[in-house]
Amino acid sequence: MSDEDNEDSSNQDDMADDWAAAMEQQANEESTQQEEEGQDAVDSVDFEDFGDSGQSGGAEGNPDLDVILDIPVSIAMEVGSTSITIRNLLQLNQGSVVELDRLAGEPLDVLVNGTLIAHGEVVVVNEKFGIRMTDVISPSERIKKLR
Repeated sequence: MSDEDNEDSSNQDDMADDWAAAMEQQANEESTQQEEEGQDAVDSVDFEDFGDSGQSGGAEGNPDLDVILDIPVSIAMEVGSTSITIRNLLQLNQGSVVELDRLAGEPLDVLVNGTLIAHGEVVVVNEKFGIRMTDVISPSERIKKLR
């Protein structure tokens, strides 16, 4: 093994250690923030009494979210997209390159049932790909996009 190979391996190990430390630090900061804010948030929430009717919706027509919590949804991470002709699609084979509408380093789109809900970046944890959410779209913005 050459000195360059050793140096590359060492750099990759250092980078992996840096990622692990950054993810751990972020998790610690989030849990600390949740502990600090969590108690105040829980104390200030007032829940509406839906009664014992067992039906979905309250007396004033408010939805009972428990009805939909177990519905499966499809989540996708989109790197980019492009439009090509069917002729070009049929000519694709192993090793073909398809140019996308994104620049390298741009965040990925996180789609749930085709609706954009967040942007994120690719991470590797235990040799598996994952995505770290960098920007989550607010519920009000998501509802606007549905209409």
